[in-house]
Amino acid sequence: MQISLTSIGVVRTDATDSEVRAEKRDIEGELEIFAEFAPALEGIDGYSHLFVIYYFHELRDDQIGPLQVQPRRLIRKGLTLDDLPLVGVFALDSPTRPNPIGLTLVQLLEREGRRLLVKGLDCFDGT
Repeated sequence: MQISLTSIGVVRTDATDSEVRAEKRDIEGELEIFAEFAPALEGIDGYSHLFVIYYFHELRDDQIGPLQVQPRRLIRKGLTLDDLPLVGVFALDSPTRPNPIGLTLVQLLEREGRRLLVKGLDCFDGT
């Protein structure tokens, strides 16, 4: 089955890719919703948090599809690549997966028209 999605906006953040990869929990930015989807924002101000589904637009072709990867974040804890086991991608928060989509929970700080100011982003600028 083929599934098609339509982009409804773009992420804007001053956080560097390195800061995002470092899993900082306090990254702020905005979700700029495209004009044609603005009516869908009506009432969103009443919520404290939002789920954001996004496309991993910067993945390399070899990162889309593998079902098992080595959890490379453990290298930061002193393990070597040879020490890392193969683990199923559904058991990790790795962006490598059959479908390059992500899900994150952000805090809604403020709405300014079509711009949602949020905290807790874990995706790159331009996503």
